[in-house]
Amino acid sequence: MERGSDTLSPAAALSALQWWAEAGVDTFVDETPRDWLRPKAERPDPARKVSKAVAEEPVSEPDDQLPGQLDLFHAYLASSERLSFAAPSAPRICPSGDPGSGLMILTDMPSSEDCADGILISGEAGRLFDRMLAAIGRTRETIYLAALSCLRSPDGRLTSASAQQCAALARHHLGLVAPKAVLLLGDACSRALLGLGMAEARGRWHDIPTHAGPVKTLVTIAPNYLLSQPAAKAYAWADLQLLIHEVTR
Repeated sequence: MERGSDTLSPAAALSALQWWAEAGVDTFVDETPRDWLRPKAERPDPARKVSKAVAEEPVSEPDDQLPGQLDLFHAYLASSERLSFAAPSAPRICPSGDPGSGLMILTDMPSSEDCADGILISGEAGRLFDRMLAAIGRTRETIYLAALSCLRSPDGRLTSASAQQCAALARHHLGLVAPKAVLLLGDACSRALLGLGMAEARGRWHDIPTHAGPVKTLVTIAPNYLLSQPAAKAYAWADLQLLIHEVTR
């Protein structure tokens, strides 16, 4: 099975087809994917607008104490005691994948299962995430996966103060990577970086301002939520169609 110039293995093709079936796709009616579930909205301006909550905030220059090179920033995430939730015995799940892939995906923080396994989005949620990637012709090796916080908070939540610090780090991170697009998973990521809840933000493109220029941003539903609400997979599939169009053109 081929997608563009890439060839999918039988296992990857089967995984993609399973994801499409779970998302409710049972018929192809056109060459161009359509977002049948997206509610009608007012026609957008020709120029894409930055989310209002973010646009009103000045774009600050990167912190002088934050490394200006990606490899050094990785080392900072792996060792700095200034990060939210840092503790001597706390496990850190650092970014993985290919930062030059053009597609960066951000989750909020590691789950307890992730901390035990040493990878982001593991277990059953990870298997669903892998099927979502296969549906757009990607694998973990051909995306760049990171978290707002590489450390897990005691209750698995971001406080207002920690979300602010993590968002500043994420904007610096985005500026260093300069991906073609970034996909935010879940409500916490959307609120921290766009100032909008996931339900309000998904279904359209946004810009996240960084010191290296704006980064095109899409919000979708996190895999762990999809496990508990399977009906929402159709909405996630609609978001992935928007993403496919952007990163493959």
